[in-house]
Amino acid sequence: MIAAKIYLVFFLTYAGMVAGRLPWLRVDRTTITLLGVIGLLATQTLSFDELSARIDPPTLILLFALMIISEQFVASGFIDAAIARIGAIKGRGRRLLAGTIIIIGGLATFISNDLLVIVATPLLIEIARQRDLNPRPFLIAMIAACNAGSAATIIGAPQNVVIGQLGDLRLPTYLLAGAVPAVLALVVIYGVVGFLWRGRLRNNGDSAPEVAVAQFHGFDRSQANKGIVAVLALLALFCTGLPRDVMALAVMALVLMNRRIASRSLIGGVDWPLLIFVFCLFALTGALATTALPAMLVDGLGSFHLLPSGLLVLAPLTLLMSSTIGNLPFSILLVQIWPDAPPGTLYGLAVLSSFAGNILFVGSLANLLVVERAAERGVILSRHDFVQAGIPITALTMLIAMIWLSVTGFMPWFPN
Repeated sequence: MIAAKIYLVFFLTYAGMVAGRLPWLRVDRTTITLLGVIGLLATQTLSFDELSARIDPPTLILLFALMIISEQFVASGFIDAAIARIGAIKGRGRRLLAGTIIIIGGLATFISNDLLVIVATPLLIEIARQRDLNPRPFLIAMIAACNAGSAATIIGAPQNVVIGQLGDLRLPTYLLAGAVPAVLALVVIYGVVGFLWRGRLRNNGDSAPEVAVAQFHGFDRSQANKGIVAVLALLALFCTGLPRDVMALAVMALVLMNRRIASRSLIGGVDWPLLIFVFCLFALTGALATTALPAMLVDGLGSFHLLPSGLLVLAPLTLLMSSTIGNLPFSILLVQIWPDAPPGTLYGLAVLSSFAGNILFVGSLANLLVVERAAERGVILSRHDFVQAGIPITALTMLIAMIWLSVTGFMPWFPN
């Protein structure tokens, strides 16, 4: 009876995430998963003690600490200064497009994706309008570059943080798996967006809506340098065998001890909805993992040699799930129901899920944030514009990643 309740709540919750909302209600994916957890508690399927046992505190602590460190770059004006460099690029729209992809892709390797796009979106729109350029291709390029750049490290995207923590992935090894495909992906993004929007990078004559002009915040070099030192120290500590969550908390503590930036503002910049989302996903997938279904599924797929331990299974599965429930929920789900997945599969999952996030709006949380922030500035990103760029970008970048993962020996093409 308890298992049946878990299956029902799990199915309804994930169906809601696929839909993206609940009918007639302004309810997002975070709230949908929270309602699912409340359903498990209200029906007495899980107690609070059982719920807490399903959560992975070190992963949540690590995410929290990384957000605080990323917020240091926001508060110091580092991100604003980096986006301003895009506006300072001389020449035509294609040079501005290349600058956008390079700078955003670089920032996404060590700054939380969500915080990055929240700050960068209005500023990039303002730059495009000042240069009489169409903001849409630059926003699409920013989304794709953000997802691609985050594939280079295990701290750029939430799903990479989760996979890296739960799978105990080594940073130097992950750099070998993700850095080269990430760089090549930026080249692909420039080629695809530049080709699709050739001759249309200039503004089409539409007048900008009456919205407040986005303001660039002042740049504090000493505080920016403090953030850079914090990230470098964190990456160095990640190369050791020390607990990542504790090391991240230690670096976060040094960031919070600040004479110029109030700690309240740094803590206030944390993406709390994302933390709640991850918390609820752990609870739901953890509850599912206690039933017999995951083990039966893994054994069944294994008997037919269809486990995602090969690229020809993992890649399409990642693409399918990222285009429905999103890359973060899928990553947590796979790691929870298949706890003894081979290390190579986890490295492949982190890289491929980052690229798969470019397929649709729902592929990544950062995508949805850009769409929402752009709409607030009067720029509507249509599904057609996104899909016509997202499909070739995703197909080419995932193919590059698959070839690289195979050549470097991380994953075979076929399941073992």
